[in-house]
Amino acid sequence: MSRLTDRPIRELLAAFASAAPTPGGGSAAALTASVGLSLLAMVASMSRTRNGSDDDRALLESALNAVEHLGGHTLALVDDDAAAYDAVMEAYRKPRVTEEEKVERRRSIEAALRGAAEVPLEVMRACRAGLTAAVDVARAGNPSASSDIGVSVELLKAALHSAALNVGVNLSSLSDSNYVDAVTTETATLENSAAALATAARSALS
Repeated sequence: MSRLTDRPIRELLAAFASAAPTPGGGSAAALTASVGLSLLAMVASMSRTRNGSDDDRALLESALNAVEHLGGHTLALVDDDAAAYDAVMEAYRKPRVTEEEKVERRRSIEAALRGAAEVPLEVMRACRAGLTAAVDVARAGNPSASSDIGVSVELLKAALHSAALNVGVNLSSLSDSNYVDAVTTETATLENSAAALATAARSALS
């Protein structure tokens, strides 16, 4: 089967709209993040900057390098999330007749759920990094593209929160309390940081 992100846009949207469990919300969050990062790359690539200064250009070049890397990463996570969910379903289908099978099934489910939590958590990390770059693009980018920067900020913030929902649903079925607590703390930190960065980016645009 071809990668989701290699499909034509109408086919990709049809896959999201189908009754199949994948691609789902986690893949949608990763795709949304990719679009937001692409908008930042567009503005950072423009020849015109806010003040026409060398400092502006240096800031934008650094931001461009960051968002291009992050964009490729989040695009890969679209497929990674679907694969992680499929692994969870496969683990739940394992036999559970004997005690040994039950133990192995539970171990597989735990490992798969942890993997399914890690992918959207990685989306959250990428979104936070993208919002950091968005602040620089807002400060140094072409003022005529302010709406594009604003849209990218809203997309990244929405993608981060959406990914957090997917992290949470997977954590709710895990029994490793230390892991659950650590990831819960990180997701809260990422959401708080994203809110502050979004506010900073919006302020820089005004």
